[in-house]
Amino acid sequence: MWSRFTSHLYVRIWLAVVATVVVLAFLVGAAWQLSTDPPQLPIREVLVHNQAGEVIGRAQTKADRKPGDGLEFDLVTTDGQVLNLELPRPKRPPRNAWSRPPFGFGWMLGVVALAVAMGAYPIIRRLTQRLEGLQRGVERWGSGDLSARMVVQGEDEVAFLAERFNHAAERIETLMESQKSLLASHKSLLANASHELRSPLARIRMGLELMDAAPGSTQRAEISRSINELDQLIDEILLASRLDTKQADAEPFETLDLTGLAAEECARVQAQLGTALQTQSLTLQGSARLLRRLIRNLLENARRYSTGEVSLELSETDTGAQRRAVIRVNDHGPGVPPDQRERIFEPFYRLPGASEHEGGVGLGLALVKSITERHSGIVRCEDRPGGGASFVVELPMPATA
Repeated sequence: MWSRFTSHLYVRIWLAVVATVVVLAFLVGAAWQLSTDPPQLPIREVLVHNQAGEVIGRAQTKADRKPGDGLEFDLVTTDGQVLNLELPRPKRPPRNAWSRPPFGFGWMLGVVALAVAMGAYPIIRRLTQRLEGLQRGVERWGSGDLSARMVVQGEDEVAFLAERFNHAAERIETLMESQKSLLASHKSLLANASHELRSPLARIRMGLELMDAAPGSTQRAEISRSINELDQLIDEILLASRLDTKQADAEPFETLDLTGLAAEECARVQAQLGTALQTQSLTLQGSARLLRRLIRNLLENARRYSTGEVSLELSETDTGAQRRAVIRVNDHGPGVPPDQRERIFEPFYRLPGASEHEGGVGLGLALVKSITERHSGIVRCEDRPGGGASFVVELPMPATA
């Protein structure tokens, strides 16, 4: 409780001010007490007169009289008599113990500390409230609200900091808007160009079919392979553009058999299918066309870099909050370095050292990530035991009744 209370900046500043004043007052009081000499009692004199008014004797108080002692005189008369005259102190009502030293000084310290605390708290609180407002604005801006701005009050350092933050936030927001607009223009241009390329590509394919070259010639096979790669690239660009512009949201979700989709795609590329399911099928809600593309891209990517068998495993996991279908594609390739496992899902990114004859332009895994997020799932790359890489996709499944 105390640590939570003192975690606030204004409380720590306030306590520091109060403690400083109390210590300073105590030190001043202690120094004053030490530097002050003990009080010297005044010397009193008594005179004795006879009936005629003549002085017949006089005496003075003792020099070593202590505070609190009564008055005592040793008086010698003119005829030689020695008299001892004592005047006791009058009885006074008992004083409160808290009013006597050192408690009187303690009360003074308490009053001073209370006065300082009551006077300093509003000032310190007002200053730290502005700092807390600045903190809340920075947290809002850091969480993604680029429109967050600070209220500028006064002309001190806090106001200058708030003003500079507003200026920097406005510049960054402008740059982000410009970047989004430029990116949207680039994607639109790329999608339109890809769409327009379909017609000349179809004519090239038709012209290739009408060529006199032998059907099995190497040149014709190379041209046909290049056309197929270009056609696949155009298809992937168009699909990526639709996913980025949310046009794929119009595609309805339906209950589908993920096991059947995986079996068809594994048969197409001659990959091994394994399941760890208690039932024969794994059903979920999704787009059959998009999930088929997801599985196909994972298998083709594994086949492109693998030097051995490619396998696909289906399983089901239950995290307590939700059941998930797990797709795991394993290869026997060189693997993916840990520092590249996030970047390989970026559009048009290829691993360093990837050669052109391996195919691909870096859109396949980016589409896998977009389709996975479209289905509220997650995708990651892991090391495969024994060498190679494993791409894991987890998709949410409907709750069972």
